[in-house]
Amino acid sequence: MPKGERLLWQGRPDAWALAIRVFHIRLVAAYFALLFVVRIAMRLSAQEPWGATMAGAARLAIPFAIAMVLLGGLAWLYGRTTRYSITSRRVLLQFGAVLPMTLNVPFGEVASAAVKTYGDDTGDLPLAVTSKQRLAFLLLWPHVRPWHLTRVEPMLRCVPAATKVAEILGAALAQASSATPEPADCMMPLPRPAQPVVATAA
Repeated sequence: MPKGERLLWQGRPDAWALAIRVFHIRLVAAYFALLFVVRIAMRLSAQEPWGATMAGAARLAIPFAIAMVLLGGLAWLYGRTTRYSITSRRVLLQFGAVLPMTLNVPFGEVASAAVKTYGDDTGDLPLAVTSKQRLAFLLLWPHVRPWHLTRVEPMLRCVPAATKVAEILGAALAQASSATPEPADCMMPLPRPAQPVVATAA
C-alpha cells in the first residue's frame, strides 16, 4: 500500500446472498417445484397409479440437485475469490476465480456512491465513476450494478453489514482530497517490472 494510505475496511461478499440475488437459487427451486406439481397433475389426469405418478415426478430430483449444487458452488467460489477493500484514497475490487483481476477506483473518480440493504443485513454499494475509460460490464460481472450497460457502475455486492460499510465509505469520501485524480482501471496483475494491462470494453 502506498505511503500515507490506510486500509479502512476489507471484506468478501456473502455466499448465500450471492446465491439468492445473483444466481437466483430460490427462483430455480421454485421452477423445479412447479415442474413437479405439473408432472403429478398430468399423470393423475391420465389416471396413472399414484405410485407410478410419484416415481415419475421424483425423477426431477436429480436435475434439481445438480442445479442446486452448481449454483451454490458458483456462489461459494465467487465469494471466496473476491475481496473488497476501502482505503483512505480508493476502493479496490479484487476478483476472478480463473483469471485474478483488480479494479482500482480512486476517490477522485467517484461521482457518487449509494447503498441498498436487504433483510439479511447484507447490501450492495454501487459506485458511479467519472473515468473517461469505459469499463466492461461482462468483464466486471457480477461486481457491477445490474442493467447499467452503457454507464457501467462497479458495485460491492452482497456485502455483510452493508450499512456500516456504507458509513465507512461515506466518511472516507468526505475526507478525501486528491489534487490529481487517478483513472479507474481494470488490471490483470503481471510480474514486475511489466506494466499492468488495462482492460476496457471493445
